[in-house]
Amino acid sequence: MKRTSVLTAMGLALASGVAACGAKGPPAPAQDGSGGLGASSSGGSASGGATETGSGGTGGGASSGGASNATGGSGTGGQASGGADGSGGGAGTTPPELVTSGPDDYWNTQTVVTETTAAPDLVVNVATTFQRWDGFGGTFNEMGWDALMAVSSEIPRALMLLFDAQDGANFAFGRIPIGASDYAMSWYTLAETANDFEMENFSIERDQEMLIPFIHAAQEVKPDIRFFASPWVVPNWMMDGSKNMKSDPETLEAHALYFAKFVQAYAEEDIVVEAIHPQNEPGYARVHWTQELFIDFIKSYLGPKFVELAVDSEVWCGTMSHPDDGTIATTLAADAEAMQYVKGFGLQWNLQSTVADLAPLAPVMQTEHKCGNYNFETPYWDQSRYDPSKPQNDHLYGEESWQLIRDWIVAGVNSYSAWNMVLDTVGKSLDGWPQNALLVVDRSAQTLIVTPAYHVFRHFSQYIAPGATRVEITGSSDSLAFLNPDGSIVTEVYNSEDGPKVVIAQVGGRTLQFDVPGHGWATLRVAP
Repeated sequence: MKRTSVLTAMGLALASGVAACGAKGPPAPAQDGSGGLGASSSGGSASGGATETGSGGTGGGASSGGASNATGGSGTGGQASGGADGSGGGAGTTPPELVTSGPDDYWNTQTVVTETTAAPDLVVNVATTFQRWDGFGGTFNEMGWDALMAVSSEIPRALMLLFDAQDGANFAFGRIPIGASDYAMSWYTLAETANDFEMENFSIERDQEMLIPFIHAAQEVKPDIRFFASPWVVPNWMMDGSKNMKSDPETLEAHALYFAKFVQAYAEEDIVVEAIHPQNEPGYARVHWTQELFIDFIKSYLGPKFVELAVDSEVWCGTMSHPDDGTIATTLAADAEAMQYVKGFGLQWNLQSTVADLAPLAPVMQTEHKCGNYNFETPYWDQSRYDPSKPQNDHLYGEESWQLIRDWIVAGVNSYSAWNMVLDTVGKSLDGWPQNALLVVDRSAQTLIVTPAYHVFRHFSQYIAPGATRVEITGSSDSLAFLNPDGSIVTEVYNSEDGPKVVIAQVGGRTLQFDVPGHGWATLRVAP
C-alpha cells in the first residue's frame, strides 16, 4: 500500500539542523544489527537539543546538541571476576568519544579523555562474553501523538530525538497496542461487534486516526524500525461478567483470528508486526487468564492459526508482569507442544528473576520500563515522592531508570523497551495514574521537554549497536561494557556519589581517564 508522508501531509519537514544548538560529537560509522529481533541502524537528519528537565521537575536550561554515533541497544556489565583486558593490540590512535550527563547538564560532549599509566579502576575483558544485544525501543500510544499534535512544529525534532541514528536515541523497536492501552484516548478494541466469531467487522479504523500516523512518522525517520504488539484489553464479548477470558473453542478460535487479522491489516499499512505477545500482564485484572488457558490458547489456537493462515509474525510468551505470570512463562517453557510455536519471552516489572530460567531457551525482551511515580515501595524509589497530580520526570527518575536498565540486562535480557515515549506534563493514564515519559509536552508553554530519563536511554541506545555482545567488566557494579559488531567497545558508567568521580578504565588496549558527574552517567566509546 502506497502511503503519503505523514510529516509532509502535516506541512512539516525533517530538515538538517532543526533547532540545533550546542556542541556535536565526532561522527561514527553506522552499525548493522544481527540476530533475534534486532534491527540495523539507519541514518537520518540532524536534530539539536531541547529544553531539559532539572532535578526539580520540568524546568531547566537548554541542552547541548547531540553527539553522532552508532546505533541500537544497551548492555550492562557483569560481576564476573578475573581476566585481563581481552581486546588485545596496542593503543589505538582514534580519539575515544565521551558523553556525560549529570543534574542540569545533559548530553555534554565537551569532555576530556586522557591516556594514563595509572592502575585502572575498571577493566573490560572482551574475551568473556554474555548475551547478544538486539536493541532498545519504546511504545506507541494515542496520548503521545495527541500531546505532540499540541506542539506540531516540534514533531520532526521529537521523532529525530527518538529514532535518528546520528542525533537521537535510534530506537530499534516499537511496541504497538492491539486496541487500547491505558494510554489510549479511550478504551476500545478492534472487534466491537458482539459474537463476530468470523471477524467480519474487524477494523483498524480507530488506529488510523492517531496510532498509525504516529508509527508512520517514526518510519520516516527510521525505515527499518521493527515492531511487536500486544493487547491490553479484548472485546467484551470474549469475556464473562467477571472479566475472565472465555474458554470455549469458538471464542478462542475467534481470538486467534483477531490477532491474524491485526497482523494482516497492519501489513496493508506497510507496518510489519514481527511478533505478537498475546496479552499484556495476564496476571492482573484487565483480562483474567488462568495459566492453563493461556498456554492452551497459544498451543491449540494462536500458533496453529498463524500456521494455517501463513501469518508472517512470531508468537512470543508475553507480556508477563504479575509474579504469577512468571510461573505461566516457566510452565509454558517446559511444554514442548507450546514451544513449537513460541519464539521468545516478553517480561516486565516484577519478573527480573525469571530471566535466568528463560534466557537459555529463547530471546527475552524487557517489554515495559517502569513508569515512575509509584504509590508503593519499589527499588530505587522513595514512596514519599508519589504525586497523584503529575509525574516527576526529574533527575531522580533518570537515576532510577539507569539502575533498572542495568539490572535487567545483567539478568540476561536481549532487548529493552521504554514505556511511553511521549506524554504531556500531566501524564495521567485512563486509570488516573500520572506516569513519566521520555519526552514531555508542556501544552501551556507550547514546548517540548527532553527529560533526564530520555538521556539515560540515549546514552545506551545511540552507542550500543544491535548485534553487539555484552562483555565482562570488572571493578564496579555500576559499569557496563559491550563489544559492537564493528569492533568498537562501549563502556557505560554510573556515579551514585554526590560529587564527580575520576574513572580510570582499561579498554581496548588503552588505559583512559575521565570524569563522571555526581549522580550522573557517562558513555565511553573506544574505536577498534
